[in-house]
Amino acid sequence: MSKRNIFEEVEGERSKAPVAQPGLIDRDRSGARGAIRAWLMVLFALVVAMIVVGGLTRLTDSGLSITEWKPVTGAMPPLSEADWQAEFDKYQQIDQWRIENQWMQLEDFKAIYWWEWSHRQLGRVMGLIWALGFFGFLLTRQIPVGWTGRLALPGLLGGLQGGIGWWMVASGVTQGEGMVSVASYRLAIHLGLAFVILGVIAWYVLMISRQDRVLMQVRRTKEAKLFGLSTGLMHFAFLQILLGALVAGIDAGRSYTDWPLMGGQVFPQNALMLEPMWRNFFESPGLVQFIHRVSGYILAIFTVVAWLKGRRSAHPITQNAFHAVFAVMLLQIALGVITVLYGAPWQAAILHQLMAVAVWVSILRARFLSAYPITTSIKDI
Repeated sequence: MSKRNIFEEVEGERSKAPVAQPGLIDRDRSGARGAIRAWLMVLFALVVAMIVVGGLTRLTDSGLSITEWKPVTGAMPPLSEADWQAEFDKYQQIDQWRIENQWMQLEDFKAIYWWEWSHRQLGRVMGLIWALGFFGFLLTRQIPVGWTGRLALPGLLGGLQGGIGWWMVASGVTQGEGMVSVASYRLAIHLGLAFVILGVIAWYVLMISRQDRVLMQVRRTKEAKLFGLSTGLMHFAFLQILLGALVAGIDAGRSYTDWPLMGGQVFPQNALMLEPMWRNFFESPGLVQFIHRVSGYILAIFTVVAWLKGRRSAHPITQNAFHAVFAVMLLQIALGVITVLYGAPWQAAILHQLMAVAVWVSILRARFLSAYPITTSIKDI
Protein backbone atom coordinates (compact mmCIF):
# COMPACT_ATOMS: atom_id res chain seq x y z
CA MET A 1 0.00 0.00 0.00
CA SER A 2 1.67 3.18 -1.20
CA LYS A 3 1.89 6.34 0.80
CA ARG A 4 -0.28 9.26 -0.34
CA ASN A 5 0.93 12.78 -0.53
CA ILE A 6 -0.85 15.02 1.96
CA PHE A 7 -1.60 17.54 -0.82
CA GLU A 8 -3.13 14.81 -2.95
CA GLU A 9 -5.64 14.07 -0.20
CA VAL A 10 -6.56 17.71 0.15
CA GLU A 11 -7.03 18.05 -3.60
CA GLY A 12 -9.28 14.99 -3.61
CA GLU A 13 -11.48 16.38 -0.87
CA ARG A 14 -11.62 19.75 -2.62
CA SER A 15 -12.86 18.12 -5.81
CA LYS A 16 -15.81 16.70 -3.89
CA ALA A 17 -16.83 20.10 -2.54
CA PRO A 18 -20.32 21.17 -3.68
CA VAL A 19 -20.48 23.68 -6.50
CA ALA A 20 -21.96 27.03 -5.49
CA GLN A 21 -25.55 27.39 -6.66
CA PRO A 22 -27.04 30.64 -7.89
CA GLY A 23 -29.65 32.35 -5.77
CA LEU A 24 -33.35 31.63 -6.09
CA ILE A 25 -33.93 34.78 -8.09
CA ASP A 26 -31.37 33.76 -10.71
CA ARG A 27 -31.95 29.98 -10.70
CA ASP A 28 -34.68 28.65 -13.01
CA ARG A 29 -36.59 31.88 -12.72
CA SER A 30 -36.15 33.41 -16.11
CA GLY A 31 -38.30 30.89 -18.00
CA ALA A 32 -39.08 31.80 -21.60
CA ARG A 33 -39.14 35.52 -20.84
CA GLY A 34 -38.47 36.60 -24.40
CA ALA A 35 -41.21 34.39 -25.84
CA ILE A 36 -43.68 35.41 -23.13
CA ARG A 37 -42.92 39.07 -23.77
CA ALA A 38 -43.58 38.59 -27.50
CA TRP A 39 -46.83 36.75 -26.72
CA LEU A 40 -47.96 39.56 -24.40
CA MET A 41 -47.17 42.14 -27.06
CA VAL A 42 -49.33 40.24 -29.56
CA LEU A 43 -52.16 40.28 -27.01
CA PHE A 44 -51.57 43.99 -26.47
CA ALA A 45 -51.87 44.66 -30.22
CA LEU A 46 -55.07 42.60 -30.37
CA VAL A 47 -56.64 44.56 -27.51
CA VAL A 48 -55.82 47.83 -29.30
CA ALA A 49 -57.38 46.40 -32.46
CA MET A 50 -60.46 45.40 -30.43
CA ILE A 51 -60.81 48.95 -29.12
CA VAL A 52 -60.54 50.40 -32.63
CA VAL A 53 -62.91 47.89 -34.23
CA GLY A 54 -65.31 48.30 -31.31
CA GLY A 55 -65.24 52.06 -31.83
CA LEU A 56 -65.95 51.69 -35.54
CA THR A 57 -68.74 49.23 -34.76
CA ARG A 58 -70.34 51.86 -32.55
CA LEU A 59 -69.76 54.72 -35.01
CA THR A 60 -71.44 52.72 -37.80
CA ASP A 61 -74.36 51.76 -35.50
CA SER A 62 -73.58 48.09 -36.12
CA GLY A 63 -73.49 46.79 -32.57
CA LEU A 64 -77.07 45.48 -32.50
CA SER A 65 -76.98 43.70 -35.84
CA ILE A 66 -76.35 40.31 -34.15
CA THR A 67 -79.16 39.82 -31.68
CA GLU A 68 -77.95 36.60 -30.05
CA TRP A 69 -74.90 35.58 -28.05
CA LYS A 70 -73.37 32.36 -29.33
CA PRO A 71 -69.73 32.30 -28.15
CA VAL A 72 -68.87 29.11 -30.07
CA THR A 73 -71.33 28.57 -32.93
CA GLY A 74 -71.48 32.29 -33.61
CA ALA A 75 -67.97 32.13 -35.01
CA MET A 76 -69.46 30.89 -38.27
CA PRO A 77 -71.10 33.69 -40.29
CA PRO A 78 -74.16 33.14 -42.51
CA LEU A 79 -73.16 31.02 -45.50
CA SER A 80 -76.28 31.10 -47.64
CA GLU A 81 -78.96 33.59 -48.63
CA ALA A 82 -81.39 31.72 -46.40
CA ASP A 83 -79.01 32.11 -43.44
CA TRP A 84 -78.61 35.81 -44.17
CA GLN A 85 -82.37 36.28 -44.38
CA ALA A 86 -82.83 34.49 -41.07
CA GLU A 87 -80.36 36.87 -39.38
CA PHE A 88 -82.05 39.86 -40.99
CA ASP A 89 -85.45 38.65 -39.78
CA LYS A 90 -84.13 38.54 -36.22
CA TYR A 91 -82.78 42.07 -36.54
CA GLN A 92 -86.14 43.30 -37.82
CA GLN A 93 -87.70 42.30 -34.51
CA ILE A 94 -85.79 44.85 -32.42
CA ASP A 95 -86.53 48.53 -31.83
CA GLN A 96 -83.48 49.85 -33.68
CA TRP A 97 -84.76 48.50 -36.99
CA ARG A 98 -88.37 49.45 -36.26
CA ILE A 99 -87.55 53.07 -35.31
CA GLU A 100 -84.45 53.95 -37.31
CA ASN A 101 -83.59 51.39 -39.99
CA GLN A 102 -86.76 50.28 -41.77
CA TRP A 103 -85.18 51.58 -44.97
CA MET A 104 -82.59 48.79 -44.85
CA GLN A 105 -82.48 46.04 -47.43
CA LEU A 106 -80.58 42.79 -46.97
CA GLU A 107 -77.40 44.19 -48.53
CA ASP A 108 -77.47 47.17 -46.12
CA PHE A 109 -77.88 44.79 -43.21
CA LYS A 110 -74.88 42.74 -44.32
CA ALA A 111 -72.65 45.83 -44.04
CA ILE A 112 -73.44 46.40 -40.36
CA TYR A 113 -73.48 42.67 -39.60
CA TRP A 114 -69.86 42.25 -40.73
CA TRP A 115 -68.68 45.00 -38.38
CA GLU A 116 -70.23 43.37 -35.33
CA TRP A 117 -69.19 39.88 -36.42
CA SER A 118 -65.60 41.07 -36.91
CA HIS A 119 -65.56 42.61 -33.44
CA ARG A 120 -66.78 39.39 -31.84
CA GLN A 121 -64.49 37.25 -33.98
CA LEU A 122 -61.47 39.32 -32.93
CA GLY A 123 -62.42 38.61 -29.32
CA ARG A 124 -62.49 34.88 -30.05
CA VAL A 125 -59.08 35.04 -31.74
CA MET A 126 -57.64 36.89 -28.78
CA GLY A 127 -59.04 34.32 -26.36
CA LEU A 128 -57.58 31.50 -28.43
CA ILE A 129 -54.14 33.11 -28.61
CA TRP A 130 -54.16 33.71 -24.86
CA ALA A 131 -55.16 30.08 -24.17
CA LEU A 132 -52.59 28.59 -26.55
CA GLY A 133 -49.82 30.74 -25.12
CA PHE A 134 -50.70 30.38 -21.45
CA PHE A 135 -51.26 26.63 -21.42
CA GLY A 136 -48.33 26.07 -23.77
CA PHE A 137 -45.95 27.89 -21.45
CA LEU A 138 -47.56 26.22 -18.42
CA LEU A 139 -47.25 22.66 -19.74
CA THR A 140 -43.66 23.16 -20.85
CA ARG A 141 -42.77 24.76 -17.50
CA GLN A 142 -41.55 27.92 -19.17
CA ILE A 143 -43.41 30.39 -16.95
CA PRO A 144 -41.06 32.26 -14.59
CA VAL A 145 -41.56 31.80 -10.87
CA GLY A 146 -44.38 34.01 -9.62
CA TRP A 147 -45.83 34.70 -13.07
CA THR A 148 -48.50 32.01 -13.42
CA GLY A 149 -51.24 34.05 -11.77
CA ARG A 150 -50.19 37.19 -13.60
CA LEU A 151 -50.37 35.53 -17.01
CA ALA A 152 -53.73 33.93 -16.17
CA LEU A 153 -55.26 37.31 -15.33
CA PRO A 154 -55.65 38.67 -18.91
CA GLY A 155 -57.52 35.49 -19.88
CA LEU A 156 -59.86 35.73 -16.89
CA LEU A 157 -60.54 39.40 -17.57
CA GLY A 158 -61.07 38.60 -21.24
CA GLY A 159 -63.73 36.04 -20.37
CA LEU A 160 -65.44 38.58 -18.13
CA GLN A 161 -65.23 41.12 -20.96
CA GLY A 162 -67.11 38.78 -23.29
CA GLY A 163 -69.95 38.50 -20.78
CA ILE A 164 -70.07 42.24 -20.24
CA GLY A 165 -70.06 42.75 -24.01
CA TRP A 166 -73.24 40.72 -24.36
CA TRP A 167 -74.75 42.43 -21.29
CA MET A 168 -74.12 45.70 -23.12
CA VAL A 169 -75.63 44.52 -26.42
CA ALA A 170 -78.63 43.00 -24.64
CA SER A 171 -79.61 46.46 -23.37
CA GLY A 172 -80.31 47.51 -26.96
CA VAL A 173 -81.88 44.27 -28.22
CA THR A 174 -85.34 45.29 -27.09
CA GLN A 175 -88.87 45.08 -28.44
CA GLY A 176 -91.34 47.84 -27.66
CA GLU A 177 -89.06 49.71 -25.25
CA GLY A 178 -87.87 52.33 -27.73
CA MET A 179 -84.17 51.53 -27.35
CA VAL A 180 -82.16 52.19 -30.50
CA SER A 181 -78.68 51.80 -29.01
CA VAL A 182 -76.95 50.17 -26.05
CA ALA A 183 -77.10 51.69 -22.57
CA SER A 184 -74.32 54.27 -22.29
CA TYR A 185 -73.27 53.21 -18.80
CA ARG A 186 -72.86 49.61 -20.00
CA LEU A 187 -70.77 50.86 -22.90
CA ALA A 188 -68.59 52.77 -20.41
CA ILE A 189 -68.07 49.61 -18.32
CA HIS A 190 -67.23 47.61 -21.45
CA LEU A 191 -64.69 50.16 -22.69
CA GLY A 192 -63.31 50.69 -19.19
CA LEU A 193 -62.59 46.98 -18.79
CA ALA A 194 -60.86 46.96 -22.20
CA PHE A 195 -58.49 49.66 -20.93
CA VAL A 196 -57.94 47.73 -17.69
CA ILE A 197 -56.93 44.65 -19.71
CA LEU A 198 -54.70 46.80 -21.90
CA GLY A 199 -53.09 48.34 -18.83
CA VAL A 200 -52.47 44.97 -17.17
CA ILE A 201 -50.78 43.61 -20.29
CA ALA A 202 -48.69 46.76 -20.78
CA TRP A 203 -47.52 46.65 -17.15
CA TYR A 204 -46.54 42.99 -17.47
CA VAL A 205 -44.62 43.71 -20.68
CA LEU A 206 -42.66 46.39 -18.85
CA MET A 207 -42.00 44.06 -15.91
CA ILE A 208 -40.95 40.98 -17.86
CA SER A 209 -38.62 43.06 -20.03
CA ARG A 210 -36.28 43.33 -17.03
CA GLN A 211 -34.92 40.59 -14.79
CA ASP A 212 -36.51 40.20 -11.34
CA ARG A 213 -33.21 40.80 -9.56
CA VAL A 214 -32.82 44.09 -11.45
CA LEU A 215 -36.32 45.21 -10.46
CA MET A 216 -35.61 44.32 -6.82
CA GLN A 217 -32.43 46.37 -6.89
CA VAL A 218 -33.79 49.48 -8.61
CA ARG A 219 -36.95 49.72 -6.55
CA ARG A 220 -34.75 51.01 -3.75
CA THR A 221 -34.37 54.16 -5.85
CA LYS A 222 -38.13 54.49 -6.37
CA GLU A 223 -39.24 58.12 -6.64
CA ALA A 224 -42.19 57.81 -4.27
CA LYS A 225 -43.71 61.27 -4.77
CA LEU A 226 -43.48 61.00 -8.53
CA PHE A 227 -44.99 57.51 -8.40
CA GLY A 228 -47.89 58.77 -6.29
CA LEU A 229 -48.48 61.68 -8.68
CA SER A 230 -48.45 59.43 -11.74
CA THR A 231 -50.80 57.01 -9.98
CA GLY A 232 -53.27 59.84 -9.44
CA LEU A 233 -52.88 60.88 -13.07
CA MET A 234 -53.55 57.30 -14.17
CA HIS A 235 -56.79 57.17 -12.18
CA PHE A 236 -57.94 60.54 -13.48
CA ALA A 237 -57.19 59.54 -17.07
CA PHE A 238 -59.24 56.37 -16.57
CA LEU A 239 -62.15 58.45 -15.30
CA GLN A 240 -61.91 60.64 -18.40
CA ILE A 241 -61.98 57.55 -20.62
CA LEU A 242 -65.19 56.41 -18.91
CA LEU A 243 -66.72 59.86 -19.38
CA GLY A 244 -65.73 59.75 -23.04
CA ALA A 245 -67.59 56.44 -23.37
CA LEU A 246 -70.71 58.06 -21.91
CA VAL A 247 -70.39 60.84 -24.50
CA ALA A 248 -70.02 58.29 -27.29
CA GLY A 249 -72.91 56.17 -26.02
CA ILE A 250 -75.48 58.93 -26.58
CA ASP A 251 -73.67 60.75 -29.45
CA ALA A 252 -73.30 63.75 -27.16
CA GLY A 253 -70.24 64.88 -29.13
CA ARG A 254 -72.53 65.92 -32.00
CA SER A 255 -74.92 67.94 -29.84
CA TYR A 256 -72.74 71.02 -29.33
CA THR A 257 -70.20 71.82 -32.01
CA ASP A 258 -68.76 75.10 -30.72
CA TRP A 259 -65.78 75.53 -28.42
CA PRO A 260 -64.94 76.68 -25.76
CA LEU A 261 -68.60 77.61 -25.26
CA MET A 262 -71.52 75.21 -25.64
CA GLY A 263 -74.39 76.64 -27.66
CA GLY A 264 -72.95 80.09 -27.00
CA GLN A 265 -73.03 79.55 -23.22
CA VAL A 266 -70.62 78.37 -20.57
CA PHE A 267 -73.20 75.89 -19.26
CA PRO A 268 -75.42 74.38 -21.96
CA GLN A 269 -79.09 75.20 -22.03
CA ASN A 270 -81.58 72.48 -21.06
CA ALA A 271 -78.83 70.30 -19.64
CA LEU A 272 -80.97 69.29 -16.66
CA MET A 273 -84.34 68.63 -18.28
CA LEU A 274 -84.68 64.91 -17.56
CA GLU A 275 -86.45 63.41 -14.55
CA PRO A 276 -85.36 62.01 -12.22
CA MET A 277 -82.29 64.20 -11.91
CA TRP A 278 -79.73 61.36 -11.98
CA ARG A 279 -80.69 60.46 -15.57
CA ASN A 280 -79.12 63.69 -16.82
CA PHE A 281 -75.66 62.45 -15.85
CA PHE A 282 -76.05 59.52 -18.25
CA GLU A 283 -78.58 60.61 -20.86
CA SER A 284 -78.48 64.42 -21.21
CA PRO A 285 -76.16 65.23 -24.15
CA GLY A 286 -75.48 68.72 -22.88
CA LEU A 287 -74.59 67.73 -19.32
CA VAL A 288 -72.58 64.65 -20.32
CA GLN A 289 -70.50 66.61 -22.83
CA PHE A 290 -70.06 69.49 -20.35
CA ILE A 291 -68.73 67.12 -17.67
CA HIS A 292 -66.37 65.50 -20.18
CA ARG A 293 -65.02 68.91 -21.20
CA VAL A 294 -64.50 70.16 -17.64
CA SER A 295 -62.89 66.89 -16.62
CA GLY A 296 -60.58 67.24 -19.62
CA TYR A 297 -59.49 70.70 -18.49
CA ILE A 298 -58.73 69.40 -15.00
CA LEU A 299 -56.85 66.44 -16.45
CA ALA A 300 -54.77 68.82 -18.59
CA ILE A 301 -53.80 70.82 -15.47
CA PHE A 302 -52.99 67.61 -13.61
CA THR A 303 -50.80 66.52 -16.53
CA VAL A 304 -48.84 69.78 -16.43
CA VAL A 305 -48.24 69.35 -12.69
CA ALA A 306 -47.03 65.76 -13.19
CA TRP A 307 -44.84 66.82 -16.13
CA LEU A 308 -43.20 69.63 -14.13
CA LYS A 309 -42.43 67.15 -11.38
CA GLY A 310 -41.33 64.42 -13.79
CA ARG A 311 -38.93 66.64 -15.72
CA ARG A 312 -36.98 67.09 -12.46
CA SER A 313 -36.52 63.34 -12.03
CA ALA A 314 -32.99 62.17 -11.28
CA HIS A 315 -33.23 59.72 -14.19
CA PRO A 316 -33.17 60.96 -17.82
CA ILE A 317 -35.28 58.06 -19.10
CA THR A 318 -37.99 58.84 -16.55
CA GLN A 319 -37.85 62.49 -17.58
CA ASN A 320 -38.39 61.50 -21.20
CA ALA A 321 -41.33 59.32 -20.21
CA PHE A 322 -43.08 62.32 -18.66
CA HIS A 323 -42.22 64.44 -21.69
CA ALA A 324 -44.03 61.80 -23.76
CA VAL A 325 -47.08 61.97 -21.48
CA PHE A 326 -47.21 65.74 -21.89
CA ALA A 327 -46.86 65.51 -25.69
CA VAL A 328 -49.58 62.90 -26.25
CA MET A 329 -51.92 64.72 -23.87
CA LEU A 330 -51.55 67.94 -25.88
CA LEU A 331 -52.28 66.02 -29.06
CA GLN A 332 -55.31 64.38 -27.46
CA ILE A 333 -56.71 67.75 -26.37
CA ALA A 334 -56.29 69.09 -29.91
CA LEU A 335 -58.04 66.03 -31.35
CA GLY A 336 -60.86 66.44 -28.85
CA VAL A 337 -61.45 70.04 -29.91
CA ILE A 338 -61.32 69.09 -33.61
CA THR A 339 -63.78 66.25 -33.01
CA VAL A 340 -66.24 68.67 -31.41
CA LEU A 341 -65.87 71.45 -33.99
CA TYR A 342 -66.50 69.07 -36.90
CA GLY A 343 -69.44 67.29 -35.29
CA ALA A 344 -67.59 64.08 -34.42
CA PRO A 345 -66.96 62.58 -37.89
CA TRP A 346 -65.93 58.95 -37.60
CA GLN A 347 -62.34 59.66 -38.72
CA ALA A 348 -61.76 62.22 -35.95
CA ALA A 349 -63.71 60.21 -33.37
CA ILE A 350 -61.71 57.02 -33.91
CA LEU A 351 -58.41 58.92 -33.84
CA HIS A 352 -59.51 60.51 -30.57
CA GLN A 353 -60.22 57.06 -29.14
CA LEU A 354 -56.92 55.67 -30.43
CA MET A 355 -55.03 58.59 -28.92
CA ALA A 356 -56.66 57.76 -25.58
CA VAL A 357 -54.80 54.45 -25.80
CA ALA A 358 -51.53 56.34 -26.34
CA VAL A 359 -52.24 58.60 -23.35
CA TRP A 360 -53.11 55.61 -21.16
CA VAL A 361 -50.03 53.60 -22.05
CA SER A 362 -47.66 56.57 -21.78
CA ILE A 363 -48.93 57.32 -18.27
CA LEU A 364 -48.49 53.68 -17.27
CA ARG A 365 -44.92 53.70 -18.60
CA ALA A 366 -44.07 56.90 -16.72
CA ARG A 367 -45.58 55.43 -13.57
CA PHE A 368 -43.57 52.21 -14.00
CA LEU A 369 -40.32 54.12 -14.46
CA SER A 370 -41.09 56.14 -11.35
CA ALA A 371 -41.23 52.88 -9.40
CA TYR A 372 -38.43 51.08 -11.24
CA PRO A 373 -36.06 53.70 -12.67
CA ILE A 374 -33.48 52.86 -15.31
CA THR A 375 -30.21 54.28 -14.08
CA THR A 376 -27.78 55.75 -16.57
CA SER A 377 -24.13 56.61 -16.18
CA ILE A 378 -22.66 59.94 -17.17
CA LYS A 379 -21.28 58.51 -20.40
CA ASP A 380 -24.77 57.23 -21.34
CA ILE A 381 -26.30 60.70 -21.11
